[in-house]
Amino acid sequence: MAMADPKNEKPARAARDRQGWLTRIAPGVRGAFVKRETPENLWVKCPDTGEMIYRPDLEAAWWVTPSGRHMRIGPELRFRFTFDDGVFEAIATPAVPEDPLRFSDGKPYKDRLVAARKATGEMDAMAIGAGKIGGAPVVVLVQDFAFMGGSLGMAAGEAFIAAARAAIERDAPLVVCTAAGGARMQEGTLSLMQMARTTLAIQELKRARLPYVVVLTDPTTGGVTASYAMLGDIHLAEPGALIGFAGPRVIEQTIRETLPPGFQRAEYLVEKGMVDRVVPRHELPAVLGSVLKTLMLGRARSTAA
Repeated sequence: MAMADPKNEKPARAARDRQGWLTRIAPGVRGAFVKRETPENLWVKCPDTGEMIYRPDLEAAWWVTPSGRHMRIGPELRFRFTFDDGVFEAIATPAVPEDPLRFSDGKPYKDRLVAARKATGEMDAMAIGAGKIGGAPVVVLVQDFAFMGGSLGMAAGEAFIAAARAAIERDAPLVVCTAAGGARMQEGTLSLMQMARTTLAIQELKRARLPYVVVLTDPTTGGVTASYAMLGDIHLAEPGALIGFAGPRVIEQTIRETLPPGFQRAEYLVEKGMVDRVVPRHELPAVLGSVLKTLMLGRARSTAA
């Protein structure tokens, strides 16, 4: 009869010793108490205080932290929070040629688009919805910062034009919620052309005497600020939103001066007359509803005259 090898027996005995006593005396019991994995995103860290916030509580607060920070949200939540009862009709955005310049900045542009679409579930940085706010029919265009920094490219430009024309067809105001880091460098001059094209779309709205309202969210910068973000009839902003062309750090490095406290934040820009009102997210539907009804009433009177 073969003798057991002492060298092999020691590791096997050590493995048995590492097993819990419950497994040894009742092997079937341990499987009834399977360890549940805690979701990685169950807690969200507040950027201001570092406090860990229970995600369901943050969702119930419309993604506004106890410190008052208005967290960035995408089109789905923005539509749900803005339209009456969260009910809206999604309007398809036009398709555009992808990667017309065959651009690569170390990673092909097409690969960046694929990654952004997988991460956000959106085809590009703009989404369009139609519904009612405060009972008033309206078309809403939402810019998603999570999609390549909400950068303005051909797809975003075409979506803006589509939203403006949908508003004209429905004889309804257009509300745009901006969030962008600027133009999309991977599309070069084609991206910069969207500044002019979106401006022309706003002129179509004005010829139709339809209100154009801008809701500035964090952040709204670059070519977006230099075009459609600052051409509204009314400019509202969420608290603490960064709004400007170049960022504060770039400005400080350029002028070699320390900027005043709160520079380029929504509250500072209200004082300087660049923004009409700062509106907390919970109050935004009511304020928008009132603004839209007032503007449309003025339109009806001017048309009758």
